[in-house]
Amino acid sequence: MQGDIMSFFTKLGIDPTQASIDWDLQPADTFGMFESWGGKERVKNKNERFYYFYIDNWQPPARLLLMERGIKYARILARIEAPQELIDSCIAAQGKSTTLDASYAIDGTIKLWLQKNVVDSKDDSLVIPIKVEEEEDMRDTGLPRSSDPVPALEQKKLRSTPLAFKEGELEELISHSGLFERRYNPEGSAEGYLVDNGDGLTVTDLTTRLMWQRGGSEINSIRTIQNWIGELNRSKFAGYNDWRLPTFEEALSLAVKKKNSKELYVHPCFSAGQPFVFTSDKRDPGGHWFIDFAQARVFWASGFNPGGFGRVCRTVS
Repeated sequence: MQGDIMSFFTKLGIDPTQASIDWDLQPADTFGMFESWGGKERVKNKNERFYYFYIDNWQPPARLLLMERGIKYARILARIEAPQELIDSCIAAQGKSTTLDASYAIDGTIKLWLQKNVVDSKDDSLVIPIKVEEEEDMRDTGLPRSSDPVPALEQKKLRSTPLAFKEGELEELISHSGLFERRYNPEGSAEGYLVDNGDGLTVTDLTTRLMWQRGGSEINSIRTIQNWIGELNRSKFAGYNDWRLPTFEEALSLAVKKKNSKELYVHPCFSAGQPFVFTSDKRDPGGHWFIDFAQARVFWASGFNPGGFGRVCRTVS
């Protein structure tokens, strides 16, 4: 690969002489190309990296993003500050997304805008690294401390063992949980009691006895997320080695009924960098169940295209 100007790659910590934009790559191509090894012959080895722009429409407003992709590997590198009317027009012209992850290919108009204002420009100010945005999100929680007096609380017993279930069973499972979900149980409970553990990394819900990571992973396939959890446990993240993905009920217990300033239905102590997260539950006959905090809904997707974010929890004894 070779770079022309593309100074934005340098801003992202990538050698511009070893990277280039693949203008033909679309979100719908990525599963066959990068996850099944059955796609295009141009993928030579697992260390090769591809870069492409796409539109993420998970939560309003839709965003133009730069993705780094490889075999069993996916990472969103940056948000591009493009005119919102260009992004919205591109989505409207394509209609409903053909993927389950609300990802859209860019059109010719956006391509021309990117070439002029980003790729062929020495000015990289329109390129906003995702990691910078996530770091800015992690402020003081404003929550009571774990050492503070605790009011009388109603305890919730949530399933912690992973389950495989069909789409037709979802509504009943949500109803049985009693938890708030905007589509199937809008009148459900959203009454947790979070406390700040004082480590800058975690909070605990005293009603479910679950400790939660405030941040989370970048977007990745389920295999990469599982490896990431293994590394968290090997390194004893926040002092513990029993971190895991939550079941859908456990993850849904974080949902609140009013959007925060980050446009997510979750307490603002959590990073906005994980708008939808993997759960440990699988869909029968295939796929994985996720919680979408931008919509306060449960949904399923493949787990590979482009994947999902991870946020771990552990049970507090």
